[in-house]
Amino acid sequence: MGCGSSTTAKAAGGVSKAAADGPGGGGKNEPMTNAEIENRIECSEASRTATFGGVRVRYAFLSQRGYYPDDANKPNQDSFSIAENFAGQETDAFFGVYDGHGRDGDKCAQFTRDTLPGLISKYVGKSKNREAKARSNAADGGPPCDPHTVELTKDQTQACALKAHVEANRAMHRSPALDDSLSGTTSISAYIQGRRNRITVSNVGDSRAIIGQRIKRLSSDKAGRGGSDSGTVDTADSSIHGSLRALPLSRDQTPYRKDERIRIRKTGARILSLDQIEGLEPIPDEDEDDGSDGEGDLILGEEIDEGGDPPRVWSPHGEYPGTAFTRSLGDAIAEELGVCAEPEMVTRELGPDDKIIVLASDGVFEFLTNQSVIDLCCKFNDPLAACRAVVAESYELWLQYELRTDDITMICMFVESIDTKRPQMYEGMSTRVLDKKAVVASKKNLTAEKGDDTDDKMLPAEGNRPVRHHVSKEKTKAIEQMRRRMIAERDMSDVQNEDFDITTLYTEKSESEKTSIAEAIRASVMFQNITDSQKEMIFKVVEPISVKKGDWVIKQGSVGDRFYIVDHGKFEVRIVPEGEEDKDGSGGNVVHVYVGSRETHAHPSFGELALMYSAPRAASIIAQTDGQLWGLHRYAFRKVLAEQSERKGLMKVLKKMAAFKTLDKEEIENIAGSMEEATYGRGEKIVEQGAVGDTVYVICHGGQVERTETVEGEEEPKRSELKHEKYFGEEVLGPGENTYSATVTSLSNTTCWKIDKMTVKRTLGKLRMKRRASGSMGTVA
Repeated sequence: MGCGSSTTAKAAGGVSKAAADGPGGGGKNEPMTNAEIENRIECSEASRTATFGGVRVRYAFLSQRGYYPDDANKPNQDSFSIAENFAGQETDAFFGVYDGHGRDGDKCAQFTRDTLPGLISKYVGKSKNREAKARSNAADGGPPCDPHTVELTKDQTQACALKAHVEANRAMHRSPALDDSLSGTTSISAYIQGRRNRITVSNVGDSRAIIGQRIKRLSSDKAGRGGSDSGTVDTADSSIHGSLRALPLSRDQTPYRKDERIRIRKTGARILSLDQIEGLEPIPDEDEDDGSDGEGDLILGEEIDEGGDPPRVWSPHGEYPGTAFTRSLGDAIAEELGVCAEPEMVTRELGPDDKIIVLASDGVFEFLTNQSVIDLCCKFNDPLAACRAVVAESYELWLQYELRTDDITMICMFVESIDTKRPQMYEGMSTRVLDKKAVVASKKNLTAEKGDDTDDKMLPAEGNRPVRHHVSKEKTKAIEQMRRRMIAERDMSDVQNEDFDITTLYTEKSESEKTSIAEAIRASVMFQNITDSQKEMIFKVVEPISVKKGDWVIKQGSVGDRFYIVDHGKFEVRIVPEGEEDKDGSGGNVVHVYVGSRETHAHPSFGELALMYSAPRAASIIAQTDGQLWGLHRYAFRKVLAEQSERKGLMKVLKKMAAFKTLDKEEIENIAGSMEEATYGRGEKIVEQGAVGDTVYVICHGGQVERTETVEGEEEPKRSELKHEKYFGEEVLGPGENTYSATVTSLSNTTCWKIDKMTVKRTLGKLRMKRRASGSMGTVA
């Protein structure tokens, strides 16, 4: 793992190229070296401070290549560009992130990186020249107008951006260096006009731009526009660690949005998930989308996409192209189905309450909300450290919930100060839209129709792709295969009958140790919402673990009993691919490196998957340097989980079961903390009537199953549907060997909590020994 240096050579039009030409950081057309394959990260050498007119920022970037088990050498299909002195204006800047897809996705992203900023610069320059010429002609012999003094209106700026995106798309279609028939790229960009403290965001696809805004001054649309008496508001001391609200500067252009579905379906395209294409999910009635009001974003998103299966765009004539977005550059075949390159744009003035701006590819937002990203950024004083933390957290969540990870790219800007008097000098300077007729009219009439120059309203958050919270179907199947193989290869009785007293882990911690632990757990999304009592319990049970360079913390395939948080040090994640052997004893391919540091407040975590699902470790963790970990035992980990909001709802369901009605709060809490998640596809049989079983199931949010019971003497079986917070299989928890009373089949992608009889007895055994009343376990005793 390492950081590639930023290229700062100026390109035509003042565009600075800041992304590597090749997938690993080398020159064009050069194959990746082994070192480049191991080095998955390209980032700023350090955060850079820059002043654009009245806006002073510190910014950094980071791009991490994804992990694909079936294609270890797949190039990073993300790219990015950063340009200061944009369009020949030292007060302006341009930032862009491009997320490629398809066979030539990396080439499409790089083509857009090299083309789009230059085209925007070109059209901005032309528009300013046209405006300056119109003013000079109207000056009646006065001095000519200098184009560099011209500030464009919102309409003019957005017209330039629109034309540039459309032209970049056409140029990609014509390029002989790539095939964009089934490949393309999304694009999210921010054009900063520093003399007006303005930002124009252009979005094509499902990457995002978000802004972190101070909460206490959000009472009106003009919040933060005032400033101090001096006109300069210094935000460096108080904002980064303050409380910020995440606001969107873009909306995902996907089939989740009704307005986009309506537009796409007018071309004859179909909108279906992969499971719907394969007949595993029902196809809903399209009548609900017949209107044109743009309201009614897809509600069934959580049901369809919880397992990573979003709605996609398909041709009416075949199973292609299958894009999960409704706008992109490239994608020539999808363009015939309405997948266009025209951006949606937002222009707004930056104010003193605007503290953090983030541009990122969709890999960041698969498992993190906009607010989670801003919250993570708030923990750091350095935007590069914020980039590292967000990208690492995203990458780790991908590893937790999927068999692969996406490419992940992020640009982060911390707004240091805003000169609030600056824009007043330029208001109304430019009044004409980018239109030849308007220019002609301006020569004849000084009061030609003005272009719109008002700030755009803040965007609604509705219609964005839902954040995933559950393991994918593929990951669930892989876990089950690993578990079966582990049980077949070794005797697990010592683990299953483990008798553990959590109080044996309690140790006193000094205040400095508590501070270090608090800093470590605060950096983990998993512990963001813990209560004070939960935090105190973690202080008692967490164990300091010192490691030396070369130590194996976790070995792939072993049984885990610890969750780890990195206090400091570097730790490699190595994986031996399925079906292969670790012949050289290295632990397999390096797929990620966890880096912990007290100085940068970076404290990644690992090991939770094996604890949550009682599965063998999916990877090996080896120390690259000396360091320290904080270890949290499985039972303490599950106790924390039991108190999280989702498990609290689960506890309410457990109390309704006859098998658990006599249990007290602590016992129910332990049962909930021991339950595991499993995801089932549509049509998958979860349990079968008459089969011997030992597991009870509780349906999670969005799930739906059919219960079918054949009754002797009746011709038709009894059928019923069960949804969220309903349960089945309770009958097998009784003493002895029991069978299921009905067959239960998943009607959609359904996630369930589950627990078997042995786990129930093991979990409650220690508690029962402390009770005087012998009947407290009810029917599970």
